[in-house]
Amino acid sequence: MPRHIVAIAIGLLAVAVSFAQDRVKDAIQKVEAAFEPAEAKPGQTVTLKLTVKLADGYHTYPITQPAPEAKYSTNSITFPKDGPVVFVGETVDPVDPKAKKVDDYDLLVYPGGGTWIRKAVVPPSAKPGDTTAKVKIKLLVCDENNCFPPKTVELDAAIKVLDAPAVPVEAKYKDEVEKAGKR
Repeated sequence: MPRHIVAIAIGLLAVAVSFAQDRVKDAIQKVEAAFEPAEAKPGQTVTLKLTVKLADGYHTYPITQPAPEAKYSTNSITFPKDGPVVFVGETVDPVDPKAKKVDDYDLLVYPGGGTWIRKAVVPPSAKPGDTTAKVKIKLLVCDENNCFPPKTVELDAAIKVLDAPAVPVEAKYKDEVEKAGKR
């Protein structure tokens, strides 16, 4: 193939990728992660809320689709294995998804975004002070006709460990916290 045709093809591909990236930037209005409460005692359970806000006309997906055929229409969230908190339990998808019929199965979508929730425990041995946990979301955003390449966003969720005596870890999370402490 002549070099000028290859150069033109590469140029067109670069323009298409740049256009898609600009559209994703326009679609994603906000992505943030925050602990509630933002201050906690050692041993206390907190809730991480990861919120995605999309512009009108865009949607995203849960981390798990009920239909096996929809397994590629998902987001993924990565939590650190060690850090200022121990993530426990499972991540909870936003409530009230809309079902979109595709072929003969339901595809769950979140028009406008949503908030994912995950519990975490401040280790009983945590040192007091301000700290952050790094969380990554691989976000798939679509409009009614197209999906954009997934965008990975790394977020810092701030938490202040209080200078207070440790409280007992909730019984349902005790094994996970102890196991994390042995890493």
